[in-house]
Amino acid sequence: MRETQSDASATPSSTVIAAICWILAGTIYLLAEALAASAFPHYSYEMNYISDLGVPDVEMLGDRVIDSPLHLVMNIAFVAQGLLFAAAAIYMARGSRFPLRVPVIACAILHALGMVIIAAVNAGQHNNELGLAWVHLLGAFFAFFGGHVSAICIGISLLLGRRNSIVGLLTIAIGLIGILGIVMLQVDVRAVPGILLPDGVWERIGMYAIIGWEMLFGIVLLSSRRPQIPLSQDRAAALD
Repeated sequence: MRETQSDASATPSSTVIAAICWILAGTIYLLAEALAASAFPHYSYEMNYISDLGVPDVEMLGDRVIDSPLHLVMNIAFVAQGLLFAAAAIYMARGSRFPLRVPVIACAILHALGMVIIAAVNAGQHNNELGLAWVHLLGAFFAFFGGHVSAICIGISLLLGRRNSIVGLLTIAIGLIGILGIVMLQVDVRAVPGILLPDGVWERIGMYAIIGWEMLFGIVLLSSRRPQIPLSQDRAAALD
């Protein structure tokens, strides 16, 4: 019986760790982005890309002046976001028996890999001249795809497990909105006459969908955890 109790107690602790990792990931990212943007002269959340904050050189990229004194802060936040996101998914899968565990972990690791690539290979002109622009773009694809599909798979798992249909549906919706943002980042430039929204807005719809979801889901996990009532010594002895 002691072994059974130990297995049961592992589930809530793993869930709590997952929740804390997701909340911490989103908090670190948002604070770092705000700090880096505040030090970047005339940075625009609408017109500039997120990756502009991670470029170490002062230069021109297209029609954008790049000058990010706190580029190291932003790149560290990219890595922290990815690694904490993956850790949260692994702990979540470890502590819960829900469907689609393998796709969730795989996509979360893909997201982490993408965020690390984004930080390691910035979008600056120097890397472009070295022919590494495709590496940064591949990292961005991994980061967005992995993050959005992780959320969608968790939402589907909640629906299949009949755990919390409202949270499941909301999770799927946020993931789809994020995908829409990234798709429109390409479509709005290449296929739509005129510009519906600036590039920075579409990109942030994609990124903030991941950040918003992980923080929201982390809060839901913490709030839904119910404290366990310890067994009395007499009852514990009887169960043994």
